[in-house]
Amino acid sequence: MIWLPVRHRVVFNMYQRLMRNSCLIMILLIMIIFSFSSFLSKSRFFSRSCPTKSKDIEESRQKDDNMSSYKPMLFIGGMPRSGTTLMRAILDSHPLIRCGEETRVIPRILSMRAAWKKSPIEWNRLMAGGMTEGILDSAVRAFVYEILLRHSQSADILCDKDPFVLKYATYVASIFPTSKFLLLIRDARAVIHSVMTRKVTITGFSLTDYRQNLRLWNKGIETMFQQCQQIGTNRCVMVYYEQLVLQPKKTIENILKFLNVSWVDSVLHHEELIGKKISLSKTEHSSDQVIKPINLEALTKWFDHIPADVRRELDTLAPMLKKLGYDTQSNTPSYGTADPLVIENMNKLKENAEFWKNKEKVYSRQSPHNNNLFDKSI
Repeated sequence: MIWLPVRHRVVFNMYQRLMRNSCLIMILLIMIIFSFSSFLSKSRFFSRSCPTKSKDIEESRQKDDNMSSYKPMLFIGGMPRSGTTLMRAILDSHPLIRCGEETRVIPRILSMRAAWKKSPIEWNRLMAGGMTEGILDSAVRAFVYEILLRHSQSADILCDKDPFVLKYATYVASIFPTSKFLLLIRDARAVIHSVMTRKVTITGFSLTDYRQNLRLWNKGIETMFQQCQQIGTNRCVMVYYEQLVLQPKKTIENILKFLNVSWVDSVLHHEELIGKKISLSKTEHSSDQVIKPINLEALTKWFDHIPADVRRELDTLAPMLKKLGYDTQSNTPSYGTADPLVIENMNKLKENAEFWKNKEKVYSRQSPHNNNLFDKSI
């Protein structure tokens, strides 16, 4: 019959359309299922990786409160030219400690925090903007600790040598409750003479005016002295430069006891580790001095160089000098006697004068504009 082929074709065409539609339906179903699965997966991911704000804050607080995870920290400071670089080089020769060069950024962040607190207007703006003292302290703590941890190359005892950090010692002590401090003290006359003859640029200091420099020294050391006293002798020790170079063994022994670390002989011979464990900055003024063994070369260089009229006003210009126990009446005061090791070091320096003179040139201060500053080959 004629209609049978026609019916077969119709049925065949319907079958083909159905198969094509089924394929489309299956593809659509697969896409829908895949999309839904992907959505669920992303939802779970975001629920895990995006905790609530309150949970973030709580975790941050718990992390800040867990101070036991922090390594021991030491801060070395004092007025510039007071022996802070020598002190850190000596401690750097101990296997458990690394101070390294001045970070320069730590006193800056502390200065910024102090400026915020000192200005009522700025502090009120911060508080009105949702800041709290706790938030700011947490941020400063994290910043300082991260710098110390990385700069100290993860040593057992993290150490910072930035002279002016002691101006903020009580604050640093509050955010790092187990930290300790060394305040280096040196005769103001020696400090000023060193600043002026070596042409050290320090904000506010003059290369020609003794009176201005003595007043600034007095103001700075008075602040640091008070900060150290407020912290207490169990956390802040004053180290006299004169005793450090005259009686190094006795002085360093006391410092290591204060830090609860064992004695090692290498602390008396830091010069042997220069360029090895101990690195020096080519922009710091003391680098060419601390390359030598502990000596007395800089101890009395200022003798007979302070003008007579300035000497007569010394107790008025720098009253802290007398308070710290220095003889302000003599132009050539006695600081004590040197131990045999120092005498031996002085003899060796004289015997090998040419060698040390050449080494001084290698480590002499360079301008920060010099592109060779990052050459670590020396």
